[in-house]
Amino acid sequence: MKLKALFLPLSLVILIFLFLPVFSILTGITPIQYIHSLKDRQIVSSILLSIELSFFATILVLILGVPLAYLLARSKFPFKGVLEAVVDIPVMIPHVAAGIALLMVFQANGYLGEFFKKVGISFLDTPYGILIAMMFVSSPFLINSAKEGFKKVDERVEFVARSLGASPLHTFFKISLPLARKDIVNGAIMMWGRGIGEFGAVVIIAYHPMTAPVLIYDRFTSFGLNYALPITALVVLISIAIFIVIRVLNNLEK
Repeated sequence: MKLKALFLPLSLVILIFLFLPVFSILTGITPIQYIHSLKDRQIVSSILLSIELSFFATILVLILGVPLAYLLARSKFPFKGVLEAVVDIPVMIPHVAAGIALLMVFQANGYLGEFFKKVGISFLDTPYGILIAMMFVSSPFLINSAKEGFKKVDERVEFVARSLGASPLHTFFKISLPLARKDIVNGAIMMWGRGIGEFGAVVIIAYHPMTAPVLIYDRFTSFGLNYALPITALVVLISIAIFIVIRVLNNLEK
């Protein structure tokens, strides 16, 4: 029996499992309900808030996390495994627990909250709180993907650049970063998408202003499925459209 013949039915099962829930959401409301949802200012503002803050969270982790990913990919040092485990912690723990952990650190009398309070930044029920929640839970997707991308870059290419007089920083930006770009972009896309959909950590530290997932939860618990379904369908549709466009553009650049 050919391997493809064996794997095809198994693949179809998981694809159907992944496709049917999304299909049921998208077809669960009428075109008129889509239009009405787009006219609902609360729905639109919550979706835009989710997209915008997740985007900024991704930019911050690109700046802070890509250097860390390079160090993890290129360096050998004691307790490196512990450091990699720290990066993976947000994926392993329940996201509600992540929200509570962030609250302990960034509340007014927390480890960092007191400092930020002095400079006029508060995290409880503010966009800043949503931002750090998105950063915390979704950063491993970007950091780990970037790390794997740097591992694929042949170190000999970097050594050649250095031997020709290029500085370490120049080598990083002109050689290492471009060669690892595909994995970094894919990680950024995954992080952005994960941040848009984050609920557990966000709802603990910042119920207001409402992101799209929090608004879905609020309408479901307050009014039921029929009131939560339109915004759910709209979020899914917009997310699919965004990621299709990004994936296509990314593939065109290859």
